[in-house]
Amino acid sequence: MDVVLKVLELVGALGLFLYGMKVMSDALQKLAGDRMRAILSKMTANRFSGVLTGMGITTLIQSSSATTVMVVSFVNAGLLSLFGAIAVIMGANIGTTVTAWIVSLLGFKFSIATIIFPLIAVATPLLFIKSRQSLGEFLIGFALLFMGLEALQSGMPDFRQPEYASVLQFISSMSDHGYLSILLFVLIGTVLTVVVQSSSAMMAVTLVMCSQGLIGFQTAAALVLGENIGTTITANISALMANNTAKRAALAHLVFNVIGVIWMLIVFHPFIHGISRLIVYVEGQDPMVTASAIPVALSCYHSFFNILNTSILVWFIPQIEKLVTRIIPDNDEEEFRLKFIPQGLMSTNELSIEPAKKEIEAFSRRVVRMYDFIPELFEMKDDKKFEQLMKRTRKYEEITDRMEVEIANYLTKVSASGLSLGASREVSAMLRIVDNLESIGDSCYQLSLSIEAKNKQNISFSEDMQEKLKNMFSHVREAIEEMNNNLSANYHDVSSDKAKEIETKINTYRDVLRTEHTEAVKNHVYSYQVGICYSNLYAQCEKLADFAINITEAIDKMNR
Repeated sequence: MDVVLKVLELVGALGLFLYGMKVMSDALQKLAGDRMRAILSKMTANRFSGVLTGMGITTLIQSSSATTVMVVSFVNAGLLSLFGAIAVIMGANIGTTVTAWIVSLLGFKFSIATIIFPLIAVATPLLFIKSRQSLGEFLIGFALLFMGLEALQSGMPDFRQPEYASVLQFISSMSDHGYLSILLFVLIGTVLTVVVQSSSAMMAVTLVMCSQGLIGFQTAAALVLGENIGTTITANISALMANNTAKRAALAHLVFNVIGVIWMLIVFHPFIHGISRLIVYVEGQDPMVTASAIPVALSCYHSFFNILNTSILVWFIPQIEKLVTRIIPDNDEEEFRLKFIPQGLMSTNELSIEPAKKEIEAFSRRVVRMYDFIPELFEMKDDKKFEQLMKRTRKYEEITDRMEVEIANYLTKVSASGLSLGASREVSAMLRIVDNLESIGDSCYQLSLSIEAKNKQNISFSEDMQEKLKNMFSHVREAIEEMNNNLSANYHDVSSDKAKEIETKINTYRDVLRTEHTEAVKNHVYSYQVGICYSNLYAQCEKLADFAINITEAIDKMNR
């Protein structure tokens, strides 16, 4: 029973560490979300700026998994090229080594427990100040992270006691098989990191085991190599339902880390002995002999390995890009599904907005194409071609319905996950936009049905009526083109002035047609049935234009 409780205590301590890291990471993303979006979305093909960006962001949010998932979402959203993504991922591997230094220098050099509760005392009032809430959450997360580390240290059994001699003997026996033992511990590190889903948490556990004398420097170094492979699983899971480019970015992370582990295994013994001599020179203690020297030595090893791996492979980004493209080739099956939004919510709340923006742009382009069917249907004389185009219109209407539901559901999840004020305004505007885009799709379909009914009832319009409807179609096309341009501008520098001018022009033209129609019906210029069909078409056009103009106004209102 005592053993079970001790295991649960350690699992709980690890859970507290992970939760503290998540709270701290989420708070930092809210604090710097807009800036991070600006940095990543402006990323160029320059491999070195990409590495620095990945390193900086991972240092900031303290999670290479979060950075990689963020990068995958940006690639999925079309905001970052595969080349740039690979560079950012390489930088993230360097940035994640900061966690090990924080733990080894702060967690083991002095007792952080003395400042944990004062830190929480300072953070708690900030939680109730809206403008400082994210800062308070960050401080709480920082405190929880080190509470978890403290609990891990205190909960870890003292393996120097006689009752744990069998455990030490077992680990020692696993370590006595030379190079095979190194490979075994690489595998163990990989599996444990896949289970925990955080290389930073596994690094903390490894450092605690080292400090307690449970494992030696060589074993710990092998575990770190496994953790480097295991950490890639998070991005690959997040990319499962993403597009091919995002899958390639996630696979590139795995390829990069596996290549690094392979060459490190080749030079493993001389490398760790070199680190050992460096620590002896700096601290006067040999990590091969003294357990207290291992945490700093392991942090040094972790940093040197990732810096060297990035310095070497950064020159081979084009080759890695070609390799993952060959493994995951292009396909033509994505035409009628969401291209940018991943299945489920990305772990980076602020950046979860970006895929939705790109999806809405694609939605807008789709409804523009759908609207272009209307003038074609109106003028088409061939019954067979008409039926084919009607079939396409019905298909587009089904797609717009599905897109509206899936984008709205995704945005609802994003808004529930905690966002900055600016991001919340964007989400609200985007929900209104997808609703209006779906309404445009419905209006296009209703127009197509009206034209189909006209043909089935053998209703014919005069040349003057046809010309006036074509003019109305042209005016409405101008409105949805303006809408599409504004959505493509990423919601910035958008003014509703032109949209309002177009709206006034359409409303005025609609009023002219309505007045003329009323007079024509009164004077029996055409039959009542013809008049109903005619008025229905121009009225539906005006209604469709209103939805397009509502979208521009929603963007403009959000900016103000």
